[in-house]
Amino acid sequence: MQEIIACNPTIPLQSHHRRPNRNAAATFFTSRHLHLLGRRKLCFDVVSLLDTLSPIPRADDKDSITSFCTEDFGLLRENFLMTTRRMFFTSLLMCSCCYLLPSRCIPAYALGDPSVTVEQVTPPVFPSGPLFPIEERIVQLFEKNTYSVVNIFDVTLRPQLNITGAVEVPEGNGSGVVWDDQGHIVTNYHVIGNSLSRNPSRGQVVARVNIVASEGVLKFILIWFLQKNFEGKLIGADRTKDLAVLKVEAPEELLRPIKVGLSSFLKVGQQCLAIGNPFGFDHTLTVGVISGLNRDINSQTGVTVGGGIQTDAAINPGNSGGPLLDSKGNLIGINTAIFTQTGTSAGVGFAIPSSTVVKIVPQLIQFGKAVRAALNVEFALDPIANQLNVRNGALILQVPRNSLAAKAGLLPTTRGFAGNIVLGDVIVAVDGKPVRSRSELSKILDEYNIGEKVILKIQRGVENLEVPIVLEERE
Repeated sequence: MQEIIACNPTIPLQSHHRRPNRNAAATFFTSRHLHLLGRRKLCFDVVSLLDTLSPIPRADDKDSITSFCTEDFGLLRENFLMTTRRMFFTSLLMCSCCYLLPSRCIPAYALGDPSVTVEQVTPPVFPSGPLFPIEERIVQLFEKNTYSVVNIFDVTLRPQLNITGAVEVPEGNGSGVVWDDQGHIVTNYHVIGNSLSRNPSRGQVVARVNIVASEGVLKFILIWFLQKNFEGKLIGADRTKDLAVLKVEAPEELLRPIKVGLSSFLKVGQQCLAIGNPFGFDHTLTVGVISGLNRDINSQTGVTVGGGIQTDAAINPGNSGGPLLDSKGNLIGINTAIFTQTGTSAGVGFAIPSSTVVKIVPQLIQFGKAVRAALNVEFALDPIANQLNVRNGALILQVPRNSLAAKAGLLPTTRGFAGNIVLGDVIVAVDGKPVRSRSELSKILDEYNIGEKVILKIQRGVENLEVPIVLEERE
């Protein structure tokens, strides 16, 4: 038997402008046909049949829809006397979806309304007017200090262009500040850490420094002097404080030294601003408040820097080495680290206080390294001191001969005649400042200069003594 499919060639395609022969359509389904075809096949054949019964009724033509429902569905029911009631209503639902959906009932019209003009539908545009005083102040602070911020690129790391066209900035890229008109640039140690790991000598090129000049300056500089990229030569670096100093041979007109403020009088809650080059976007401003003081910063150099400033101003990779400013535009810190679990700003950033920067940077420029005051005695590590029941203070292990500490009478840890350990002096305070551990003693001594005299409070057995001593240079 010849199988009849939905696209039956024996039923000619009919134009929607002329109704087909109903008798031909009536013979489309016979009792034998209904018996042989399955229900699923029958449903699709019903849809194909109704697609030839009548033209598509318009949504706004009630007479066409009424005629379609009464005549065509009536004819369908006459030819479905052999089917079940469920089969009939299923076919009726499918036909309704095919004919009455908006996509088939509503003709396509061009979008827009020709009765109106562009001028009529364009709202009035009002000028923004003057800024509020607080906005104007922030804008002025940024414009004043942005030319004191430079972009630093580690010469061993190059930005790469990925397949999306975005620039992937290496971790070694960061920011820096112009320190003086001699071309000294201050940044973080870890910004150029990859170059420093090769032990470069003083004066060797370790970075490229990009300086942005204002339009007013460019008018007075010779055209051959208008380069923005300069070679950054190493002057000095201090890993323990995560600071480094570079020098560029740039014209003095391009150099805008930053103004340094005091970080010792900061208060939690006061406003601060951070300028840097996060993710390679040069001279980006973020605003926040100082959210904490005297924090221990876990630097990327692997050391802990004490006295850090905590801020909620957004600091991201690339901001390292840039300035943290107070509301007067003075440098109060060098942005150096963020606390995050995703690699981006989580609202907790840290900056090295300007009090530390002012003390370390001049030494790096003069000596190439930080010269720190110290006692030059060997102290026990905190875990070892705890095993020897020293829970508070810094335990002295060894005192070099002919040192200032030996002349002051400090005693080292020794062994007795029976082989037992005799504890040496334990430093518990410096000038009245309590010392709870070896690392805390190091932080306290960082506040002093070489040659200064301090009073050590020591515990010797069951005695508490005070010993004056002059600080030496750390070896």
